[in-house]
Amino acid sequence: MKMNAYLMFDGRCEAAFRFYAQVFGGKLELLTYGRSPMAERTPPEQRDKVMHVSLNMGEGVLMGSDAPPQFYQPMQGFHVTLVLADPAEAERIFDALSDGGEVRMALQETFWAAKFGMVVDRFGTPWMVSCERAT
Repeated sequence: MKMNAYLMFDGRCEAAFRFYAQVFGGKLELLTYGRSPMAERTPPEQRDKVMHVSLNMGEGVLMGSDAPPQFYQPMQGFHVTLVLADPAEAERIFDALSDGGEVRMALQETFWAAKFGMVVDRFGTPWMVSCERAT
């Protein structure tokens, strides 16, 4: 079994996933409503919005889309969690996600992790960045 996060955006999905691809690397695959088999049934103002996107990175896949305006709800009640082995990489990623976002807990050493922090990025996605302790 695999479990992946699927994020719903308010029209900023493409910008968010291009940013995530820049931060995390990986392979980005994106389909807009206007390039899908549903193009003819999609309102013109929605055709450039993302119907489905996936960012394949390492062992995980982050997926998302733009919700039709009447169905969009801001993200809440969860965090996308990144677990890293390298403290410098954890800092780089946390700093990138923090740019224009809101730090909820600064990246710091804790009793359970070499580094741990929480941030909501500029697109409204809540993240936990964790760096495992060296064993």
